[in-house]
Amino acid sequence: MVPTLQNPARTALIIVDVQNDFLPGGALAVPKGDLILPPVNQLVRQDFAAIIATRDWHPAAHVSFISEGGPWPVHCVAGTAGADFPSELDRSRISHIIHKGLDPACDSYSGFFDNERRHSTGLNALLRGLSIEHVVLCGLALDFCVNATARDALKLGFTTTLIRSACRGIAPDDGPCLSALRDSGVTIAP
Repeated sequence: MVPTLQNPARTALIIVDVQNDFLPGGALAVPKGDLILPPVNQLVRQDFAAIIATRDWHPAAHVSFISEGGPWPVHCVAGTAGADFPSELDRSRISHIIHKGLDPACDSYSGFFDNERRHSTGLNALLRGLSIEHVVLCGLALDFCVNATARDALKLGFTTTLIRSACRGIAPDDGPCLSALRDSGVTIAP
């Protein structure tokens, strides 16, 4: 599943937003999002220098919510069951958790910055502090948060690989998103 890592000591796995609200039955379910859990768990067992999980961690009145004029239903409110990682996710080797979407006035798709780039999540500093050069991405949703995280990782100078089998998007056709990521320099692995 993961291409042979040139330097595992300089490679981190980033698990993007694998949370209950994004799984079937959740408030903002990604279609078939639960199908990524076995491949994500296989990735967790690989030899990475760090395994980092991001999660939406919204205040109760967040700009992204329909009730506040945003496009999405209320989801991943900090401290709720919907914001938790699912019990099926192997968390045994997750070394760090990055919270995003904390500012009630600004959404945050990327694991690195909010959408308006007002706030950093600290992920870049964490990766630099760990001497990481290569990031491997998986998670939900491919066409929003995984996409934004991959693009920011590239802009920040990280070699970036996306594991297709460990991602699902909201759009039924992920071809355009994957093509755009490939064209921008992301390696797409099966």
